[in-house]
Formats: sequence, structure tokens, C-alpha cells
Amino acid sequence: MSNIFYITQINIDFGVLSTLEEECRKYGITKPLIITDQGIKTAGILGKAQKYVSGLTVCVFDQTPSNPTEEAVRAASKICIDNGCDGLIALGGGSSIDCAKGVAIAATHPGPLKTYATIEGGSTKITQAVLPLIAIPTTAGTGSEVARGAILIVEDGRKLGFHSWFLVPKVALLDPELTLGLPPLLTAATGMDAIAHCMETFMAPSVNTPADGIALEGLFRGWSNIERATHSGQDKDARMNMMCASMHGAMAFQKGLGCVHSLSHSLGGVNPKLHHGTLNAVFLPAVVKFNANAPSLSKDQRLQRMASAMGISTSSHAQAAEAVASAIKDMNKALGLPSGLSQMGVKEEWFEKIIAGAMADHCHKTNPLIATELDYTRMLSESM
Repeated sequence: MSNIFYITQINIDFGVLSTLEEECRKYGITKPLIITDQGIKTAGILGKAQKYVSGLTVCVFDQTPSNPTEEAVRAASKICIDNGCDGLIALGGGSSIDCAKGVAIAATHPGPLKTYATIEGGSTKITQAVLPLIAIPTTAGTGSEVARGAILIVEDGRKLGFHSWFLVPKVALLDPELTLGLPPLLTAATGMDAIAHCMETFMAPSVNTPADGIALEGLFRGWSNIERATHSGQDKDARMNMMCASMHGAMAFQKGLGCVHSLSHSLGGVNPKLHHGTLNAVFLPAVVKFNANAPSLSKDQRLQRMASAMGISTSSHAQAAEAVASAIKDMNKALGLPSGLSQMGVKEEWFEKIIAGAMADHCHKTNPLIATELDYTRMLSESM
């Protein structure tokens, strides 16, 4: 059985950041904690947001790392608890939004964070006691602003998923203006993250027909605009379409993701300095070719339909698999992203640990084909 939920209030337009205080008050938030990072602060976006909540008592945590950790969650939670904050504002990329979701749990639930991880059976332990969250993305990639999940590195070093409908932000303020200054490589990496979400969720085998439609539209918007957004950063139309693609990917991935993400999550735990979106971009071609063997993909012509959304004409399932994988490699090159894992410093001696993490990841079982250790080894080798 598939459960289908679409529950976040989404305000999307240039300038919607100005509605922040109004949205806080709507949900009874009068003492918010803003969770962000140093890059957002330096770029002046934090100061801009603070001007729009001048009528509230605001605290700030601006030390979110690029891959959010339990240590950061605990530090932010202490500020939250010590100051009696009654809500959270996540301002930044997926890292800040996921960190905020961790704080929503940690500030209101006892015990180690891993207690609430999905693979530890923790989803049902997350209750409505979580703090209300308003999410403001400054990148177009993760879509965490409309998703029920967060990815956090816990104390034992594992990079784990946390999923609960209680974690879905009350409001998502999608203001493409905040992405106009995003550097080209970060635009490319986060954009490919959004595209990976759309592609993986469309390939996932569970039944969620609204998610399928949302994913294909997101893929079309993302694929059609990522080069313009990367190379012409002030192009407002391209930035709006990339923010839409990001939102679509995350609204759709309640259906499930797959091997791209099980590998990226695991490798991101092995080396937290590696960018998640870049890893997704590099893993996608090998995973698409592996998934081509799934009966569900050929039955529903899913690879041909993805190819069509990408503007690729194909006449067969096999041709679509090769064409889509090749197009992704070409796009990565055009965007200036790495051509393989070795270029990112990944070593073959890491494979055993990466594979162990991927096999345990929550995305492993929602791939259209359940990968074996040998399958993962092949995908890693092809991605080097």
C-alpha cells in the first residue's frame, strides 16, 4: 500500500522572504531560532532575513557544517532550549534545513539522535512534540523544505536518514532571488541533486502516480534549465525553474529513492567533505544502466519517458538506458562537475565500507532492483 501526503504550505515567488514574520506568527512562533551557516551569514542573506523578523525575539545558530552532524544539532538545540525558543527557521541549503529537523527532534525528544533514525526503527518514536519549522532554501537541490526526511551524521559516524511526517516544515518560502548569487559549481551540484531525485523516484517501484507526474515535470524543468542557471547565474527564469525542479524532486521522493542515494549517503559518511549532489551526479549513469534490468522499468517504458523529458529521442528500452546514462555524463562535463569518483579522491580500498553502508541505507530497498554487494562493487567501479 502507498501512502500519499502533500501537506506543506509552499509560497514561491521572487521576494516571498518578506512574508517570514507573518508566517511565523501564523504558527505561533514568537521566539524563533534561525539555523544557518557561515556562508549564508557572509553573503548577507542572514541579515536580510533578520530584517523581516524584526518584530520577533530571534536567536541564531550559524555553525551548520556542510554535512550536518549530531554535534551541530546538539549545539543548536542547547541555544534553542536555553532561550526558550518556540520554533525554528531553517535558512540555507539542505544542510541547514536537515540540521534544523535534527534540532526539532533533539530539543523535544530524549536520548541519542540515532534512536530516531529510520534504519534503527526510530520513525515512529518521533512525535508531534517536534518544534514547528519554517524552511527557506537558498539552493535549488535537496528539496528538504517540502520533505519529511533529514540526513544527519550521528555520533558513531554513520550518515543516517530520519523520516517522519511530523518533520515536514509548516511553511516553505521558495524565493529564487536567494539563489541568484549561488556560485556555478554549487548551482551545478545542487541542480544535479534535484535531477537525481526526479529520476530515482520515477524509477522507484512503489505505486504513487502523483509522484510520477511531479517527478517527470521536475526532470523536464531541471534538465532544460540547469546549464543556463549554472553559466548565467542571474537568469531569473532559469533560477525559478531550478527551484521548481528541486521542489518537485522532494515532493515526489516520498515514493522512495534508490542506489544512487544509498551509495551517496554511505560515501558521504566515509568522507563528509564530499558534496552529496556531486556524488549523485557521478553515480547516476551507472545506476541507470543497472536499473535497466528491472522489469518494472521496461513494462512501463520508464526509461523512454525519462529520455523524452530530457529531450532525447529513443526507440527502445535498451537504447533509452544507454542514451540517458550518456547524456548525464555529457551534462556533468558541460557543468564542470567531476567525471568520476577518482577525481574526487575516492579510493578503491574504501569500497568495502561504502558497500556495507549502502546495503544498510534506507534507500537500498526502494530501488527497482535490490542490489547485491557485487552489484554495488560494479556500480562503484563504473563510477570511478
